[in-house]
Order: sequence, then C-alpha cells, then structure tokens
Amino acid sequence: MKELKDDAVVLRTYKSGESDRVVVLWTRNHGKIRVFAKGIRKPTSKIGGSLEPLSYVKVHLAQSKGDLYIAKNVQLIDQLKTLRGDYDRINAGYGVVEVIDAIPSDDVADEGIFELLTRVLLSLDNPDFYPALIPASFYFKLLAHDGSEPVVEHCVNCEKTGPLVSFDAQMGGTLCATCRSGVSISAEGLALIRRILGGDLAGVLKEQSPAGAGEIMGIAQESIEQHFGKRLKVPRSTPPLSGLKDAR
Repeated sequence: MKELKDDAVVLRTYKSGESDRVVVLWTRNHGKIRVFAKGIRKPTSKIGGSLEPLSYVKVHLAQSKGDLYIAKNVQLIDQLKTLRGDYDRINAGYGVVEVIDAIPSDDVADEGIFELLTRVLLSLDNPDFYPALIPASFYFKLLAHDGSEPVVEHCVNCEKTGPLVSFDAQMGGTLCATCRSGVSISAEGLALIRRILGGDLAGVLKEQSPAGAGEIMGIAQESIEQHFGKRLKVPRSTPPLSGLKDAR
C-alpha cells in the first residue's frame, strides 16, 4: 500500500457516513488530494481538531481505493491562534482556500502555490497585519504565479503609459482614457496594486485602511473569477466591519 508524508493545508471537509469526513488538502509535494478520515466526527477522535479548514499540518497517509487516501497520523505545524480567534481573519482565509480548491490540478504538485498559501495563513495569523487586503493580495500573487500577472504599468490595449483610468479583468489590466473599459480605477488604487505586486506587500498590510483598498478588493476578486471562469461563493469583497479595528 502506497504511503506518503507531506506538509499540507486543509481546504475544506465534507461529511461521509455517520462519523467520518472526507478532507481536501493542498500538499507541498503532491498537489490536491482527498483524504478519508474515519471516525473524525467522534468526540474521541485524536485527529479531528487537526483537520479543520485552514489547518497547517503534517500528514501521514496511506493510499486507498480510487483517489482517496486514509489518514494515519496528523500533526499541527502551527496552531494559528490569532487567525482562529478573529472572525474577519477566518473569513479572509476561506476566500483564499476556495480559490485554491478551484484549481483543477489533482495529484499535480505545485510547491509555489503551497508556499503562497502558507504565507497567507501566516500573514493572517500575524497581529501586525490587517486582514482586509490579504485575499486580494493573494489573488494578484496567484495570477502572477500562473503567468497572468495584471498589467498595471501601461495600457493593456495600446501600451500607453498613462493616464491609466480603468481596469478590465477580462483584458487583464489597466487601460488609458482612450481605450477605457471595465471599471474605473483611481490613482490611489493603481498605486496600491503596484505596491502589492512590486514587493511592498508587508507595508500595505500594516496600513489600517490605505486609499484605494475597497476598489482593488473588487478588482482582485473579479480578476481571479475571470481567470478560473467561475464565480466565488464568498461574498463580493468589501472592507470588513470589525477586522480593521480589531487587528492589532
């Protein structure tokens, strides 16, 4: 029987039978896999608390029939206490794992995606970072990882450098006044996207409410939906009511 040990993040779970669950993981070295966790819903389960969505774990699995693995042992890598104690951080995390779960790449490893995902979890667990822009930042970074980084330095249609006044997710970037389509984008919103993609993400996340935040949250979500050709189940991105003031 084939066995594997790997680091993983729990994307989602669903019930199976009276006391079992199927757990969907994104692993470092094996891509997305599904695990049958027998008896996990029983109060006596030793692994139940380690296989909740957004858990960052080490797993020891054995391959079963079909595409399912059996969970033999699970250990938390990080308890992520700050993330789990804040409603807005949890919701932001759900928005991220939903996108990862939409990637059609079962059993295909992509360590770059795993690294992006774990950085998101650790960022959400960092009390110095506000959670509101973490999903949007992740969407932009994932697009860049897939070779579809948004064009934000010039018009995606005519290549003029400015002024850039709109963003069209279907076209993949910003447009000038002559070519404009999609949604309007302010100078502040454009500058914020450039900071996220240009290496100042940590600085952005330390700001409580940077100018342009609301508009780029919508732009990022529309961009990732266009990329995968499906609408996310999470609500359209809007600044949270409590997350900004509660984050430390």
